[in-house]
Formats: sequence, structure tokens, C-alpha cells
Amino acid sequence: PTGRNFAAGMSGGIAYVLDTDSTFEQHCNKDMVSLERLEDDEEIAEVMQMIRRHADYTDSNRAWKILAKWEEMVPHFVKVHPIDFKRMNEAIHEAHQRGLEGEAAIMEAFQINKGDKARAAGN
Repeated sequence: PTGRNFAAGMSGGIAYVLDTDSTFEQHCNKDMVSLERLEDDEEIAEVMQMIRRHADYTDSNRAWKILAKWEEMVPHFVKVHPIDFKRMNEAIHEAHQRGLEGEAAIMEAFQINKGDKARAAGN
């Protein structure tokens, strides 16, 4: 379970929330984030690896139970993705497709996004 204002002020990173009772959306502050299904195979594998590492390091009974029923659990994960962060990542990806790398791709994405009125953070 999460608190009543999850993601308030969240501007970077991605959170993966296990929502087995379908109540998470009611507790999430969606002003700056989008809620998405976990559908990308690489991302699903990455989340599974994070949970596996957690289980290995902590011997968490809950983590082992989630892994034991992994296929059943995947549809219950919610990806919490900050809107501005997602837009920047998409712009960086597009810059990479145009042949820009590293700092040049990041600066290109920043320039594209700095004047965007749709930015959730407004900065």
C-alpha cells in the first residue's frame, strides 16, 4: 500500500508499484505523472531483476512470493512515469535517432522542451 499522495512533486525517475487490489490510482497524485501498464518485455525483465536482487539481498519472503507467481503478478504493476521526464527521454531518443550522442542529445532535448507550455513542473 502507498500513502494518499504518492508521486506529489515527482519530476524524475520511474516508480514501479505493485497494485494487487487496484486502489493505487486513488492514492496517487497524478498532477505530474502518468500511470502506465508494464508491457515492454525488456522493462518487465528489468523489474523482475530488481525484485530478484532485493530477494537475494534481503531474503524478503514477499519478494520470493512475487517471483514465484511472476506471470500472474506482472499485470498488477503500475509504472509511475513523470510527464516531463518521459518527454525528455523521448526527445533524447529522437536525438539519438538523428545521430546525436551523449551531451549533444541531452542539450538538443533540453532546447526542444524548455519552451514547451505543457511541462508539468513549469520550470
